[in-house]
Amino acid sequence: MHEELRAICEAGVERIVTIAVSPDNLSTVLDLCDGHENIWGTQGIHPHEASSWNTSVAQAVARGAAHHKVVAIGEIGLDYYYEHASPKAQTEAFEAQLALAAELDLPVVIHTREADADTRAVLENHARHLKKKGVIHSFTSSQSLADFCLSEGFCLGFNGICTFKNADNVRAVIDATPIDKIVLETDAPYLTPVPFRGRVNSPRFLPLIAAQIAEIKNMPVEALLRAVRRNSMALFFADP
Repeated sequence: MHEELRAICEAGVERIVTIAVSPDNLSTVLDLCDGHENIWGTQGIHPHEASSWNTSVAQAVARGAAHHKVVAIGEIGLDYYYEHASPKAQTEAFEAQLALAAELDLPVVIHTREADADTRAVLENHARHLKKKGVIHSFTSSQSLADFCLSEGFCLGFNGICTFKNADNVRAVIDATPIDKIVLETDAPYLTPVPFRGRVNSPRFLPLIAAQIAEIKNMPVEALLRAVRRNSMALFFADP
């Protein structure tokens, strides 16, 4: 772990936000936050785990969200591609966690896959209550959903997918997204960027994602990095 963190820092990454996804890793995220000065975290239940959502889990998420290094509620949302939980269970967990984020004045990290219409419908009811909005992470959805989320004040998160040969749709959304609404991410250990596909992903590969996005936006990498750093700091740390 320490060797990996050293490599990440050498790549220029100053802060890491590690993401909660299930009841089983809520405490793991908090332990990582406590154990490493440059790691922050989230608390939340991924749509794959939505069938586990109950009063006890809701209370655990709320307790964990009070930790001083928890910066968002997530990863929450809808996933109809795998549908490990029913759409009804996913929607109930999603809405409950959006309400919790609004109550705690925290941003959200949202996952949406093959669920554009329902994601939009839920956010139409909840986005206005979220003062700090959040990020639609690993964005691979339609331009229509991107436009809606941007109009509601959300950022869009882009990762190694933008380097994939068959990801022209993602690159088109990046091209259309204002620079002040772009956040870089990894989705580690998944979605390793080209040319390292097949290896375990890591924040050490963020420079490759930055280079691809800078090329799409036709701007110097250094300018892109300054912009996305401002975006991430404002979103998660209320710090320019």
